[in-house]
Amino acid sequence: MGMMNFEIRPQTAQFELGISDGEQLREWMAKTHLVPKLVFSGRSNVGKSSLINSIYGNKTARTSKTAGRTREVNVFSFPLYYDGKRATDLPLFYFLDIPGYGFAEVNPQMKKKWDFLMGVLFSEMTESTLIVNIQDARHPMQEADMAFRDFSKKLEANHILVFNKMDKLKTQKERAQLDKQRIEFSKKFKHCREIYFASAETAKGIPELTNSLIQFLLKTLEKRKVSHS
Repeated sequence: MGMMNFEIRPQTAQFELGISDGEQLREWMAKTHLVPKLVFSGRSNVGKSSLINSIYGNKTARTSKTAGRTREVNVFSFPLYYDGKRATDLPLFYFLDIPGYGFAEVNPQMKKKWDFLMGVLFSEMTESTLIVNIQDARHPMQEADMAFRDFSKKLEANHILVFNKMDKLKTQKERAQLDKQRIEFSKKFKHCREIYFASAETAKGIPELTNSLIQFLLKTLEKRKVSHS
């Protein structure tokens, strides 16, 4: 089976549950720890929901009018399709849409709860998890992004980095600036397996990114079979 023939079909992801309680999250992670999963993370206004929607189809992720409103870990399940048919020999996979980090306008009580929830999420991650860290191509490597990097690179999980909003780089100067920073990105994000430049608006870079996510899921599944046989 060629991996290239696998696809994520638009509108086939199902919302499973929203978790705001640390213990519930711990239980859910323990119960599903063998299932390959993707975790979408980023600052509150990097277009995370739009990026998820461009991979999984419109209206999959609920875009909040107020950045940083979502304070739950939203769990979705989704199948893979092969040659136009649902791959019934494969399990359902999961993706988690987690609250944006680096938000100033959230009250301290909420932030404490968020930190606890994230602490649980990250401590329960295994190498069956891929963290998809999304940054804004116009404002990369903000303080909150670097704090997230320092925190997450110690985890067992795998990582890729996506610079979204490439369509917003209108001027030659902005594009040249980003090109200059590419070398810096690979140095500063050594723990990331791959770096993508994408636009949820124009879908540029989305097929390559999606393919990379599929490869991760299938390879992780394969590894698991090998280690269990």
